[in-house]
Amino acid sequence: MDQLSFYSAEARRADVADLAGMLCGPGQAVGFGRGTAARLSVVVDAEWRARCLLAACAERGVQAELGRSDEGRPLVRTAFRSDLTGIAARWLRGAVKSVPAGFVPDGWALRLWALTSGTADAHGYRLGLDPHAPDTHEALAEALRGCGLPAKTVGARAGGPALRVTGRRRLARLAELVGPLPDGAIEGMIPLVS
Repeated sequence: MDQLSFYSAEARRADVADLAGMLCGPGQAVGFGRGTAARLSVVVDAEWRARCLLAACAERGVQAELGRSDEGRPLVRTAFRSDLTGIAARWLRGAVKSVPAGFVPDGWALRLWALTSGTADAHGYRLGLDPHAPDTHEALAEALRGCGLPAKTVGARAGGPALRVTGRRRLARLAELVGPLPDGAIEGMIPLVS
């Protein structure tokens, strides 16, 4: 299968399904009204992340708002929408977050994952995982392997939970898939080709 770059001429347009990238990290999905609507939300560690995620939602025609978590951290939350029910249905088993079978993130989903919880470190690039959904960690590691980005699990003592991508070629591949630094992002938070 030929893999495409995030910004290649054949790459598809931004789509609501791309918002699954927020769920790869600490994002949450909640259904409402017996599956007639759903909402996505994510608490992030910095205002710039929240602004970039709000812009990504708007680019996909999804209204989102910036709020605050109980701890005062930025919280991005979409409105309840019928077009988010498919994402919620794929990512939830009952009320428990679960990675969909066969999920392989493309450039758009990886970009949103990086915007939600990615950061460079001395050893490579970490894509943050949901500390409240440890059963998703191995499935997301498998998903990264599926797009040619094998990663190692990083525990809480080393700044995790996260998946760390290492090696020059893999980091270049990740940077190619994620694309350029968006307006308002902080350098080092999005993988860049050096």
